[in-house]
Amino acid sequence: DGPPFATGLPHYGHLLTGTIKDIVPRYRTMRGDRVERRFGWDTHGLPIEALAQEALGVSGAHEIKAIGIDKFNEQCRSMVLKYVGEWRKTVSRMGRWVDFDNDYKTMDPGFMESVWWVFKQLWNQGRIYKSHRIMPYSWKLSTPLSNFEAGNNYKDVQDPAVTVRIKALETRGFAPGGDVYLLVWTTTPWTLPENLAVCAGASIDYVAVRDLSDAARPVYVMAEARLATIFKNAGQYETVARFKGEALKGWRYEPLFPYFADKAAAGAFTVFNDDYVTTGDGTGLVHIAPAYGEDDFRVCKENGMEAFADPLDDSCAFTDAVPEYAGRFCKDCDKDIIKRLKAEGKLVHQATIVHSYPFCDRTDTPLIYRAIDAWYVRIEDIRDKLAANNATVHWTPSYVGEKRFGNWLAEARDWNISRNRFWGSCIPVWINEADKDDMICVGSVKELEELSGVKVTDLHKHNIDKIAIVKDGKTYRRTPEVLDCWFESGSMPYAQRHYMGEGGEESFFPADFIAEGLDQTRGWFYTLMVLGTCLFGKSPYRNVVVNGLVLAEDGKKMSKRLKNYPDPVKMLDTYGADAIRLYMIYSPVVRAENLKFSENGVKQIMRDLLIPWWNAYSFFTTYANVDGFAESEVARGAGGGNVLDRWIVSSLETLVADVTVAMDAYDLQRSVRPFVRFVEDLTNWYIRRSRRRFWKSTNDSDKIDAYRTLRYVLVQLSKVAAPFTPFIAEEIYRNLKGDGDPDSVHLCSFPEADASARDTALERRMAAVQTVVELGRRLRADSDLKVRQPLSAVRVAGADVAGLEDLIMDELNVKEVVFVADETELCDITCKANFKTLGPKCGPKMKAVAAAVAAMTAAEAPAPGRTVTVEGIEIAAEDVLVTRKPRAGLAVASEGAAVVAIETKLTPELVAEGLVREFVSHVQSMRKEADFEVVQRINLAVSADDEMRAAIESHVDYVKNETLSLSISFDSAEGGAETSLNGHKTVIRVDKA
Repeated sequence: DGPPFATGLPHYGHLLTGTIKDIVPRYRTMRGDRVERRFGWDTHGLPIEALAQEALGVSGAHEIKAIGIDKFNEQCRSMVLKYVGEWRKTVSRMGRWVDFDNDYKTMDPGFMESVWWVFKQLWNQGRIYKSHRIMPYSWKLSTPLSNFEAGNNYKDVQDPAVTVRIKALETRGFAPGGDVYLLVWTTTPWTLPENLAVCAGASIDYVAVRDLSDAARPVYVMAEARLATIFKNAGQYETVARFKGEALKGWRYEPLFPYFADKAAAGAFTVFNDDYVTTGDGTGLVHIAPAYGEDDFRVCKENGMEAFADPLDDSCAFTDAVPEYAGRFCKDCDKDIIKRLKAEGKLVHQATIVHSYPFCDRTDTPLIYRAIDAWYVRIEDIRDKLAANNATVHWTPSYVGEKRFGNWLAEARDWNISRNRFWGSCIPVWINEADKDDMICVGSVKELEELSGVKVTDLHKHNIDKIAIVKDGKTYRRTPEVLDCWFESGSMPYAQRHYMGEGGEESFFPADFIAEGLDQTRGWFYTLMVLGTCLFGKSPYRNVVVNGLVLAEDGKKMSKRLKNYPDPVKMLDTYGADAIRLYMIYSPVVRAENLKFSENGVKQIMRDLLIPWWNAYSFFTTYANVDGFAESEVARGAGGGNVLDRWIVSSLETLVADVTVAMDAYDLQRSVRPFVRFVEDLTNWYIRRSRRRFWKSTNDSDKIDAYRTLRYVLVQLSKVAAPFTPFIAEEIYRNLKGDGDPDSVHLCSFPEADASARDTALERRMAAVQTVVELGRRLRADSDLKVRQPLSAVRVAGADVAGLEDLIMDELNVKEVVFVADETELCDITCKANFKTLGPKCGPKMKAVAAAVAAMTAAEAPAPGRTVTVEGIEIAAEDVLVTRKPRAGLAVASEGAAVVAIETKLTPELVAEGLVREFVSHVQSMRKEADFEVVQRINLAVSADDEMRAAIESHVDYVKNETLSLSISFDSAEGGAETSLNGHKTVIRVDKA
């Protein structure tokens, strides 16, 4: 588990990852695996330090040191678990099973000691080193960051872009007469006081031009391709010379500012060559401040220039080395520096650019790239090993591992693991006071105690820094930095167990499954992989589920200030955890895509799945209680020979198989998609089609079979759904389980798909029936024929529904199902070319193909899964637009290969039966409004016209059976309710019998 900080309340991102981390362990437990569920807490680092600074009223490293690191760290310790109670409450309400009582914290001495053990292993491998190099630096936190942290928060910002002229002093034989200036461009004016070199591209074409608009006629040197950025037309200058950039190498120039003029003796203020210079922007001459740029630092080092100028303090404010700007944050000085350059006649051009710039992810302040001492783990030499280990991992979705993570590993840089902070695991390196190259790496508390003679009880900075090691007459003091928290995160598999290399790591390493957000490809996933590869030569995880971000409904980041998302606690109170869990897992967010969280989406899940499922359960319990159905065992499989029983059990087994395959592949979205279809089939097909079986007055074998089948399906469905919707599954299971079954659904085994109970042919035929019924209902609606109005026949072509005609007749309220061999018996067919799809295929043959398509008969036209060849071109069903003109008295519709027609003509007998069905429906509504029990017998009194009365009298037995009526009186309906049934005024009174 990638543990959270407890410095704030859980948000939807936490609820999402927590749900994923709950579903998989629940499923694997039900499959017979033992799964530990220890909760963990990230307790070190900047979130806690920020809270502590606020509580103590201090800001920045200087003020922390002023009040005392011991006081500050103890304040951090006291605030670490501020919201643990709220976390425990919310996590538990979301249904996540996790052990809070046996948790681990990264500040535990055992955890911190294991981190030291990990560090010592890398030290012994020669992977730890200290270096002075350019790093992204958070001035607000006074600490360098790793490259992957710096890439997490880019923003488009406006910065000044200035071109300045620097006077050349030594031009290697070039003497055009008059002063010569190098034109240099930069977007960081604050670095110009620290300029120590200029860089030109050796193969770039440069020009020396005389500025005719200036009375002094100065000569400017710049890239020829960039002339137009300085001179708007050719009449403003004359070309003095052309040369390649290599000719500029070694030119000396006058310092732009006086502060570091003494660096000239060390080789500063010289023009160098390097290929990183381009002419895409600027002037083709690059300003170099080696303390503040990676290329700047490299170029100076490669050219042997030892000069260095870094007049910034820990907060990136200028020191007294630059007295005019001392005490001010460097970027705040841009305007004053530009103003000064202009006053001194050194500013040639000024503009503003918009570009993407990295910000500190913790403080949202712009980063400064500067040279600084830091500790590193050597990574670049094991890129191939990292890639090979990554190839053994199953990623969901796969592209994250293959592309995003794989590409990141291919370019992996040495990892900066040191932070100039206070509350964290200490870097366990003690350095000789007299010889900085003489170091001792400590790998355990016992080792430190033996080396120092001091009892060690706490491994935090304010305690450990007091401990000196005296060895062979030399005194060693700990290096002051703490470890990057990501080092702790990567050490978690070992540190949570206080593992110290004693063996037996195969019991917990590698992990079978981990899950976190997409951003962790550069965070937790990466640090785990690096340390696992270095320590044990393999990936520390086998399967990864990567989730996307949960955003507000408007697509923006969720913001407490903007209040643009619903309160998680209120959502839990209103809809319950099951709905929220299912909504998130059903979405693409579990496949690394973003989710715009919508309360309406949660409502939809309630309406489409949870409420229908609960209604199915309520239906069963209602009728089972009425009939006294209370078998002590849950029947295993279908109750009997009823085709609906066999079909729903087969569909259940298909569901089990589909969910099992998806979950074994860690594809959570695919695992829950079949639920929606199955619950729809269960409620809107099986139960609705079987309703009369439960209404029977006698408990015959078919009724018992219906009870047994529905109970079995509901119990099995609870088991399949238990990992996803633990609360509703538990409630239904506990009320329906058999006497010998486990007390909880979560103690059950996950169902094994029973191939013998599957009848895929029946499932296909039932799906065809549902298609025919859907088409028939659509035709009724289009023809303004109510479903309660019987029709004489429905005609079907291209659908295998043999043996299930009764279902179609009952669903569509028709007297007969007629099968026809060919749809031409139902309609006239006209074929027309689909120019949109055929055009790109056919080209110049389009006219001939279109004519051939127009001449096709129904039998000749392509169909789903069958293509035809015309003029050498393969044509599919989507390439042909088919128009069907129904034959007289029919209405026709099609889907795929199925074509359905209904007979629209109504006979007097059909009209009468339609009236009776309307009457029965209205009486049923009256029973419901009166809140009658489902078995309550009634007497009916009716006042109606002759046509309605005749219709009722001709179907009196049907009416009595459907409405549970003992009698129907037409003498008087005084006190009844008046209604209109298909235009017939009718008064109906319903009395309890």
